[in-house]
Parts: sequence; structure tokens; C-alpha cells
Amino acid sequence: MKTLVTGGVRSGKSTYAEGLLVDATYVATGAPRDDADWQERVRLHQERRPASWRTLETLDVPSALTATTGPILLDDVGNWLSRTLDALDAWIDETPRRGWQTAYRGASESLVDAIANYEDDLVIVTNEVGFGLVSPYASGRLFADELGRLNQRIATACDEVVLVVAGCPLVIKDAHR
Repeated sequence: MKTLVTGGVRSGKSTYAEGLLVDATYVATGAPRDDADWQERVRLHQERRPASWRTLETLDVPSALTATTGPILLDDVGNWLSRTLDALDAWIDETPRRGWQTAYRGASESLVDAIANYEDDLVIVTNEVGFGLVSPYASGRLFADELGRLNQRIATACDEVVLVVAGCPLVIKDAHR
């Protein structure tokens, strides 16, 4: 079963996603940062997870999914996207949709294909970006546009999609009903 869990910042989506699996490999996509707030967020996530869970920190999610068996919690797609766009220097491209797109298209297709082909239980956490205003900054629009498109493609590959709002899950898609 593949489940996409989406929601806003501090909506409870990660906590909900963690509760869907008894034992898992936690694939973390966030990069280490020299930022006390970020480090505290990571610490809280780590404390919540059972000690038996294995943690794999990587940007190469397709390889992680290929090399790993058993249940996986992938947290999260927004961090994967940010780091991928960073690596491609997409933020500094003053003419949007030029230069980095081919490499990004390949990376995102590899991610979606790896998700679609994963044979064990897979829970994927992502941010819901479609409820806010359109950013006045090109980088904000780029992130929201690409994450929205990527979320749609991942949702197609999943059996279930759950939106978490204020800690309350709302099933949006359930292929088994």
C-alpha cells in the first residue's frame, strides 16, 4: 500500500504518517543545517520515532527505494524538491523554465517511478502548497508550482491520499473502497 500524506506546516502530517507504520525505514530528505530551529525540528521528529526504526538521510530517494525492503516512511517531498532545485541552481535562473528543467524532469520522473514500483508499504509526506497566496517572489512561485505538480504525479502512483488539517486526517483518495 502506498499512502501520500499532505498538509500544511505543523498540521500533524508527519505524526499521522508515523502512526501508519509499526516498523519502518525512515528516509529523511532534509539536509543538515546550521540553524537551531531546524535542528530542534529534526530532534523532535527523531524522538517521536520508535528506536527500532532505521534512519536513512539521502537526497537520492530512488536509489534508497531500490535498495531497501520493508515499510518505508519518506519525509518529505518538499525538502527533496528544495534540495534538488538547489543542486540544479534553479533558484538563480532569471528566465524561469530554462536550463535546469531537463535534469529536474529526469530526477522527478525517477522519484515518481521509484514510488510507483516500490513493492512494500510506503508512506510519503509532503507539503500542501495550494491553499495560500501566489508568492511575490519567483523562487516561491517556482517551489509551489513544482511541488504542486509533483504532488499530483505522486498521488496518481499512490493507493491512498490523506490531507491532514489541524491534526485531523481526511482521506482524499482510497483506491480500496
